[in-house]
Amino acid sequence: MSHDHGHHHIDPDAGDARIAAAVGVNLLLTVAQFIGGLLSGSLALIADAVHNLSDALSLVIAFGARRIARRPADDDMTFGYGRAEVVAALINLTTLIVIGVLLLYEGAARLFDPPDVQGWIVVILAGVALIVDLATVLLTIRMARTSMNIRAAFLHNLADALGSVAVIVAGTLILLYDWRLVDPIVTILIAAYILWHAGSEMPPVIRLLMLGAPSSAETDAVRDTLAGVPGVKRAYHVHLWQIDEHRISVEAHLAIDDAAQGPAICKTARDRLKDRFGISHSTLEIEGA
Repeated sequence: MSHDHGHHHIDPDAGDARIAAAVGVNLLLTVAQFIGGLLSGSLALIADAVHNLSDALSLVIAFGARRIARRPADDDMTFGYGRAEVVAALINLTTLIVIGVLLLYEGAARLFDPPDVQGWIVVILAGVALIVDLATVLLTIRMARTSMNIRAAFLHNLADALGSVAVIVAGTLILLYDWRLVDPIVTILIAAYILWHAGSEMPPVIRLLMLGAPSSAETDAVRDTLAGVPGVKRAYHVHLWQIDEHRISVEAHLAIDDAAQGPAICKTARDRLKDRFGISHSTLEIEGA
């Protein structure tokens, strides 16, 4: 049997200070928006505050998951703790869906009884929120390229920035035309966007936790690649899954004629898996044809 184990190394200090800064500014903004929403009577502003709070909490969860993921493999977790970040992503997305449903309900209820809203407070705080959201986006944009959790947080804050723009528009319309109905309408739009975004992010997270084959490497293509290695008569019992967000694993049986060529065949097979699919973790069982 041949084993080749590749590992994704995480810099222990990479991005921690940026995440902490992003959490801090989002928590301060959340408090300001909640107070402003209560004083102004704006449900849209409170909705934006709730979303900002969820972003701060998601960053806290992601930060904790990153630290857990750095732990080395042990006898309890022989593949390591990398999936802690995937579990954190599932928690964050589920929370977002619950928040989106609640905001949708509240916004729909207020359509029939629009409240009085103080437009100036809404516009000023939404403007501050827009600045904070853009700052958070800049703090997390580089890490978002390599982390499922940080990427989700980055997209959430980008969505918040768009939501803040919508709230500014709503406050301006209230100031100019006293159109109170725009506040619950904006709330519903923000809720719908949250639900759409969380729903689109959920499938790859569930797929990874369910040991599904990664979208970057189809099982049939991997099977054909193994079967095409010189000396291999047949590849079967091929199982393909993601260990975590960055590592793909494959397990397969290879039927060969010449047992003496087994080590060379395994090396060729591993090289092809790595070159074509980026798979650096493989377990290949050699059997006579």
